[in-house]
Parts: sequence; C-alpha cells; structure tokens
Amino acid sequence: MAKLSDPLVVGRVIGDVIDAISPSVKMTVTFNSNKQVYNGHELFPSSVTNKPKVDINGGDMRSFFTLVMTDPDVPGPSDPYLKEHLHWIVTDIPGTTDATFGREVVNYEMPRPNIGIHRFVFLLFKQKRRQTVLITPSSRDHFSTRKFAEENQLGLPVAAVYFNAQRETAARRR
Repeated sequence: MAKLSDPLVVGRVIGDVIDAISPSVKMTVTFNSNKQVYNGHELFPSSVTNKPKVDINGGDMRSFFTLVMTDPDVPGPSDPYLKEHLHWIVTDIPGTTDATFGREVVNYEMPRPNIGIHRFVFLLFKQKRRQTVLITPSSRDHFSTRKFAEENQLGLPVAAVYFNAQRETAARRR
C-alpha cells in the first residue's frame, strides 16, 4: 500500500491512472541524455520531443516488461473528459536492458499540453512471459491503463514515474 506522502499518491497518479503499484524494479527515464524524469518535476514540451531512454534495472534477460506512457489530463486537468491519452507502448523489453530492446506497438508521440499543467506518466509492467501483450489499443484517446493491464494480464505496475508539462509560450522558451 502506498503511503500518503508517496509522490505517486500526492500527484494522483495512484487513483487517476492506476489503483496501486508493486514496486520491485528500478526504472530510469531520461530525455536528451541529460534530463532525467523525477516525480512531479516540470519539463518543457520542447525538451521531450524525442522519445526518452528508458532503462530497466531489475529482472534478468529472461523477464520481460511492458512500458506505457499516458496523459490523464486531456484536454485539461480541470475537466479531463478525454482521459487518458496514450503516448507510447513498448512491449517485450528484456530485464536489465532499455526500451530500445523491446517491441514498439504504439509509436512515441510527443506531449502537447494545451490547457493547464498535464501529468505524463510512465508505467512499467512485468509480463508473464514474452509476447503475451496481444491486445493493443485501437485509439490513443480514451485509453485506460487499468483496462489495458487487465486485458493483457499484466497485474500492477512494478515501476512508475511522472513529470508535469504545460504549454510553452515564447517567453518561457528563452
């Protein structure tokens, strides 16, 4: 059970996106080789245009993982009636490697928040074995991480991290 001080609880990732987490693997998400994602920190959309490097420090080469990146705040955090918006899915990532060793089933889509501050959530699920994620979403909109995990028998996420981003104005880019 997550503590109330856990950043995933404070940031409402647990609650809005997933019900709980069973942390057993360390996942590191880094954009542009120098911007590591930390829970609740803000990144500019201009710094996350390219897919990040996602390192999985856990399991072994015989264990496989699925990575999901989603935005639960679409079109805006005060009325997210389109939630969740799917940004990326990579399956069959061997343990102790990174996402480039997996199978990209939904291409990376860069964050484009329009209204308010959005949370962009990375969730890592442990697969029962290789090639077990067979049901992929037909649309990026109205995606449900819970439903996706349930349909593919992924269980609770074993790692999660999120960052915040909001629309950049010309003044903020300087």
